Order: sequence, then structure tokens, then C-alpha cells
Amino acid sequence: MRRKLTLLISLFSVVAAFGQTEEINRKLYTTARIEGEAPRIDGLLNDEIWETVEWGGGDFTQRQPNDGGPPTEQTKFKVLYDDKNIYVAIRAYDADPANIVKRLSRRDGFEGDRVTVLFDSYNDKRTAFSFTATSAGVKGEEYVSNNGDDWDEKWDPIWYLMTSIDEEGWVAEMRIPLSQLRFADQAQHTWGFQVMRYYFRNDERSNWQHIPQNANGFVHRFGEINGINGIRPQKQLEIQPYIVAQTETYEKEEGNPYATGKGSDVNVGLDAKIGVTSDITLDLTVNPDFGQVEADPSQVNLSAFQLFFPEQRPFFIEGSNILTFPTGGREFDNLFYSRRVGRRPQGNVDTDMDGDDGVEEYVNSPNNTRILGSMKLTGKNRNGFSWGVLESVTKEEYAEIDSLGVKREQVVEPMTNYLVGRVQQEINQGETIVGGMVTATNRGDLKGLDGLTKEAYSAGADFTKFWMERKYFVRGRVLASQVKGGTASILNLQEASARFYQREDNHYRKVDSTRTEMSGTAGSMTFGKASGNFVYEVGSSWSSPGLELNDIGFLNQTDQVAQWLWGQYRKLEPFGIFRSARTNINIYQNQDFGGELRGREVNWNGHAQFKNFWRMSSGASATLYQASNADLRGGPSIIYPKSYDYWVWASSDDRKKVVVELNPWWGWGEDGYSKNSGWWWSLGLRPSNALNVRFVGSVSSRDNEMQYVNTVDSNGQPRYIIGNIHQRTYNLSMRVTYVLTPNMSIQYWGQPFAASGAYSNLKRVTNSTHDEYQHRFNTISTSLDMVDNTLAVDENNDGTTDYTIDNPDFNFTQFQSNMVMRWEYKPGSTLFLVWTQNISENPTVDRHSFDHLANSLFDKQPRNIFLLKYTYRFVL
Repeated sequence: MRRKLTLLISLFSVVAAFGQTEEINRKLYTTARIEGEAPRIDGLLNDEIWETVEWGGGDFTQRQPNDGGPPTEQTKFKVLYDDKNIYVAIRAYDADPANIVKRLSRRDGFEGDRVTVLFDSYNDKRTAFSFTATSAGVKGEEYVSNNGDDWDEKWDPIWYLMTSIDEEGWVAEMRIPLSQLRFADQAQHTWGFQVMRYYFRNDERSNWQHIPQNANGFVHRFGEINGINGIRPQKQLEIQPYIVAQTETYEKEEGNPYATGKGSDVNVGLDAKIGVTSDITLDLTVNPDFGQVEADPSQVNLSAFQLFFPEQRPFFIEGSNILTFPTGGREFDNLFYSRRVGRRPQGNVDTDMDGDDGVEEYVNSPNNTRILGSMKLTGKNRNGFSWGVLESVTKEEYAEIDSLGVKREQVVEPMTNYLVGRVQQEINQGETIVGGMVTATNRGDLKGLDGLTKEAYSAGADFTKFWMERKYFVRGRVLASQVKGGTASILNLQEASARFYQREDNHYRKVDSTRTEMSGTAGSMTFGKASGNFVYEVGSSWSSPGLELNDIGFLNQTDQVAQWLWGQYRKLEPFGIFRSARTNINIYQNQDFGGELRGREVNWNGHAQFKNFWRMSSGASATLYQASNADLRGGPSIIYPKSYDYWVWASSDDRKKVVVELNPWWGWGEDGYSKNSGWWWSLGLRPSNALNVRFVGSVSSRDNEMQYVNTVDSNGQPRYIIGNIHQRTYNLSMRVTYVLTPNMSIQYWGQPFAASGAYSNLKRVTNSTHDEYQHRFNTISTSLDMVDNTLAVDENNDGTTDYTIDNPDFNFTQFQSNMVMRWEYKPGSTLFLVWTQNISENPTVDRHSFDHLANSLFDKQPRNIFLLKYTYRFVL
């Protein structure tokens, strides 16, 4: 660990010596203060006050496809301001106004012709506030950070927009309250400034300040706006109370007092956004409700690891770009995973659901942990120091158990406090960034929940250094974690799928049932080239066996040291039949902390857009070595034969009213051990500017001779059972959006899903790392008991049952749907009407046909939830 830290510090010191400031020929626009009456926001630009300032623009430059060339149509703009607002007028010229594309969408839809204005009001060359207007009058806004690498669409400021079309083209007129921006308290201001236009018919992007496509960075290349004098930062104070009325219907269960077939509830809560100072914003939510959030897509998980689902709750999404700290290891691994806050209660209920003692008990347990309150404090000052703090408290949750009318309660989740803090300091206008992050999880009285940790902490530090006009960079991070609890909770972590200390071939970590704490480290170092036609990265990462982040972060598997090399060659300007093209190659390998090789993979992929606006991609990969120390769920490591796969993707012109995408894939393993194939497709329909319909479907087939089945004890010895699986998965989703006005829409989403798995030719693992594939296991005989749905196993084929296992065959079907009517009746105030339906079923496993799966799904009564949510935003 000390050697790794020394290497990080030494490398940082060396590359810091190569820093130099990039020379950019910046455009300058001068605005003026309004003296008199402000313009009326009607999209007409007929107010005399607009004549007091000059037009900017008229000299826009293409960014795509012809980088640096003249645009098809020119664009001009004007900017005014007063003590409370910034006013922007944009004239988008068009020689054929009748063909301007006015596609209606929900907010942040970014459909059709559009213009965008961006303010780097911090003037820190790293962040910007983006406001987009479509020709149909739909608003979109994004908070831009990390010099353009992150665009946060969930940022929803209050501002005003009107658009119109005339004989010269179309016009966007905006009023942006200064309270929605952040800037320093000083007499004179110079801000970073950019205006962009998307010309839909040609899929063309043009900018006022030219930024080459292959340049590294974005915000630091903006032009500038000056003439802003005498304004003061506005303290933002927005309070948004809400009320939610909900009723639900579902299948009644006879005798179960908690499954009466219907229920209803009313809830109230409050959201607030407070500008503590010009540099600090406080977001609050009390008793939050996320009833209008779409459900997670259906999946079947046959791996040893947890699935990752993206955050969908608005409070946690907005501003999430600052509260993130990837470990540099596996995808999604992060110090903070906001879905841990409010998760499903983790405690198991002690009950006799099968009535083995003659008394059947029923349980009423919450699906999610109630968030009592959460606050998020974010800020950035003029010196480039930014910070974010999130604090959340979830309540103690109880399950109620009914036994012949006698009720008792059992704690299933303790009261918990979650704390996350992140800081970053930019040096020399973002050419060097250093930062750190800490997290803490503290649980109250566990009350019998011995499997949960009492405390969990993590901390990390990171840096990025650019040099040679930001062409090259080096990035490093190091982090550590510590968890504390009773012996049962730490034992659970040692034996969890992230590390499996109990493996018989694990000679460097052993289970210690007396431990009450565990700690670990991780880190990474990456060097790369970020601009030009050829870009690349080379890096290495590690995560020690004791690393644990899952109390408040996300960690799939630790105990690994990885190295990778990625390179890309790209041509971003039109050539031949292409508008643009790029190709990538990746080489990756990893070992465990015992020095054993775990994987080595090479893959290639290429992507192109043609001059007819169609797109195509393809890729292939070869897994040259694969050994898993987790797939046998605590058993020894197992080696798999080499495997290969390839895929193709193609899309028609996405500007058209009908858009088709196809993505077939194929894969196979040596020695015939695996075979998989499938295809994904998408059909988009735009019958009118107000109606958008999209279907997405997939069908996949997977055959694998080494799928884990079960671990059983036979005469005191573990038996690791694998088998041939024949798996089929069917997935379809439909999304229909009808936009009545830019502020009112109706959207329906529905997803039928079905999956089946049939096992055969079960095998006992005997020598999991043998050089010869066929010598790693022995085939065993099984017979099915139809009554108990169990398999009797005869290991040595002597006609005697040695042990039994549950029948691993499965069928699963699910239909989820969600319909939302959203009306923003005034800026920031919204009415939601929501209907959610869910049907889940496990059909019998005597058949695995598609008809059997589909017919079983609709034999069950669905669960319907009807919800009304009313919010009103007070701006004080």
C-alpha cells in the first residue's frame, strides 16, 4: 500500500512540471443593462428595448459534421440584463420556414430544431448552466460539470420561454432569473458564454465559439460575455409542498388480514431549495414520495452477484455528478450508491408461513424503508473549490405478524443515518483537479438484526492533471473502507459473494469468526491522450479482499488487480461514404491478491455514421482465459474454456418518422461448453409532432454446460453441482408519449417479460482447475420427484439416492406498466396522475414453451395502484 501511494505522489509531481496554459482565440460579446421596461417574453422580439444592444453571432461555425465549416443557416443573438434577470433573444435563420421541425416532447426531450445558450457564470472554465429552447417551445436545461464530461438533465430551474416562426426562420425569447445561476459577488463580471444551434434536417450542429470535435474539454473553450455590472447574487428560496393520494387493488388472499384486495393512503411532504449564500445551495426533502418513478426493468439473475439498477428518484439524481467517486475497478463500483438510501428492509421475519405447527402466520412488511428526511448541500466558490454534502435519515421499520388474530412486531430495518461528503479543488483553470470523498453509515439499535453492521466508513482521494494544452492527462485515486459490527455481521461479509474467504483454495485470506471489524483499500492510476484523431488510455487498479462499500456504496467483487489498455482511432469529419467513424481496441486482464490469473480478454469494436444518416456498429471479443473464484459460491475456483462473441448493430436515419434499430449477437465457448445468441430491436414511430411511440424488444437463447446449480453436504463433505442450462428470455417494452402542450403530457410505458431455464446433465465438480475440460467434473444421475419438485441424486450410479436437491428448473413472467399524466400548470408546480400495474407469476416447470409462459401471466389478477400527486412551488 505504501509503495502504491509513493508511486501516485511521485507521478503527480513529475507531470505537474509539464503544465502550460492553452491559448484560445475567444470571441467576446458585450451586453447591456436594461434602462426602463424589460422585454415581454412572447417570442416576437418587437420590444424597443432590444434595439439598445447589438446582435451577436452571424458567424457561427459548424461543429458537426463539417468541423469548422460554414453552417447551412446562420444564427444571431442578443443578451440584456437587469437586477433580477438575464434576457436572451435568438434569431435562427431558415430559408424554408415551412420545414422547421417542431416536435413536441416532455421537458428535456431535446426534439426537433433547437438552440442552446450556456453561461459559465462561475467563470471557472469547468461548469456551466445550459438552457435549451426547441422550435416547438419545449424547454430543456442541464447543469454541465467536469468541463463538459457530465450533463445533468435533472436540474430543473425556473425560467421562461416563448418561440415563434416567421418568414426569416424562428425566434426564441428567454427570461432567466439570476436566482437560478451562481456567480461571485463583485462589481464587474466576465462570464464564459456559448450559443449552440441544432439544425434538425441536416443533423447539423453549429456554435458561436468554435470548439473542434476532437478537442479535449468543452467549457474551458467558451467565448466570453462582459458588460454585466452591478448585479448581486440572488438568494434562491423555493418551497414545494406536496400531497399524494393513493389507492390500490390486488388479488385477495383468503385468511390473510394483510391481503384484503384493496388499500388506500394519503401522504404529505415537502421539498425545498434554499440559496444559503451566493455559493451554497441547500436542497431538502421531508417524507419524500417517489410514486411517479418508473419501475426497474425485469431481469433474471443467475450469477453470484447483485444487480445494479440506476437511480430514478429526482432528489438523488439532480446534482449527483458531484457526489460520485468510482473506485476505478469494475463498472458501477462507487463509494456512493444512492439506492442504498430507502432500500428494501434487510431483516428476515421469523414466522411459520407454512403452518408446520398447525398455525399459519401472515406478515405485513414494508417494501421500502421510509426516508424521514434528506438534505443536500452543494456549492462552489470563485476560487474553484466545490463541495457537496448529503445527509439522509431513514426510520426504523417493523414487520407486523398476525397469528390467529394475535399480532406482534419485529424490527426489519434499524433507524439509519447516511452521510456523504465530496470536495474538489481546481487549480490553474481546471488543468489540475484534486479532491476527496468520505461516507459514513451509522445504524441505531439493531434489535436482533445481528447480520447488519453497526458502522461503515469509506474515504478516498483523487487527482487529475492535464498538460500540453490538455492533450495528455494522468488520473489517480486511492480509497479505503472500514466496517464495524458484531461477529455475525463481519462473518457474513467474509463469506459474502464479494470475497468468499471460505474458499478451500484461498491461501491468503481465512475466515475469522471472532472478528468485529474489517477494512480494505483500492485505487487506480490511468494515463492517456484525450484529443486528436488517436486517443488512448493505459491503466491499472486494485481492490483488496477486505474492501467493503455496500452499506452506502456499490461493490460487486473485490480481491483483484487489473490492467488495461484502450485505444481509439477516429475520423470525425466526413470522408468517402461516412459522416464520421471510429474504431476501438481493448486489452484487459486481472489477477487476485494471491497472484492467480482470473481473466484475460481482447475486444474490438467499430462505429460509423454514413452520409445518408444511417449508423452501424460491430464488435468482437475473445476471452482467452477465465477463472472464477465466486461462481461455486464459496467453493474452489473454476476454470472455463476460452470463449468468443461478436455483434452487429444498425440504425436507420433517426430524423425520420419511422426509425428502426437491429442488434443481433452470437457467442460460443471452446469444447462446446457454451453457446448463446439473440437479437435486440427497436421501432420508433412519430405519427405527428405530438405523438411518439417506441417499441423495444429482445429474444435471447443461452446454453451453458457449467451453470452453477447448488451446494449440498454429503457425509460432511461439500458437493458443488453444476449442470447444462437451456435458458430463454423474452423482453418487450412499449413507450407512448402524447404531448398536448410543452407543459402537459401523457406517457405510457409497459413491459412484458418472460424467462425460462431447463437444466439437464447435472455434474459434480471434482477438479475445477484441471487442464483438461472434461476432467473438471463427473456426470451424476438424477431422478425427479414430481410431488416435492426435488431431484434425487445418485453420485456413483449404484441405484441408491445419496442426497436430494431442489429442482433448479424455473419459469418467470412479469408485466409492468406505468401511465403518467404530467401537467406543469405553472413553472415548477406540477400535477401528476399515475396508474401503475404489476403482474408477476412463476408458471409450473413441466413445460417451458413461450405459450405456457405467456398464458400463465394473464391468469393472475394484477396489482393496480392509482396515485394523484399535487405539488406547488413557492418562490420567495
